[in-house]
Amino acid sequence: MKILWNIERGFVKDILTAYASKEEPPHYNTLSTMVRNLEEKGFVTHKAYGKTHEYFPLISKESYRAVYMDKAISDFFSDSYSHLVSQFAAEEKISVAELRDIIAIIENK
Repeated sequence: MKILWNIERGFVKDILTAYASKEEPPHYNTLSTMVRNLEEKGFVTHKAYGKTHEYFPLISKESYRAVYMDKAISDFFSDSYSHLVSQFAAEEKISVAELRDIIAIIENK
């Protein structure tokens, strides 16, 4: 999804080219399957040119993040944001200063 958001639209070969610049790319057929899976989930669609498909995102990065985070919090943290933050604190991935910043954001809303 990140690559499609960056390139906005592209064929599997375009996505593969963009992928290759970041890390070890998957095999062409694997990437094609991944894109089709994203399409089945409603995140991506395509425009057909004969047997070739140009893919583009149907969902914004912000909307995708909301869906992903809701699912992750549901699956791993019993629908509890406090469990999520507690996990980060226990693993020392969030500092006291960052927690204070989060509290200030919440209080100012």
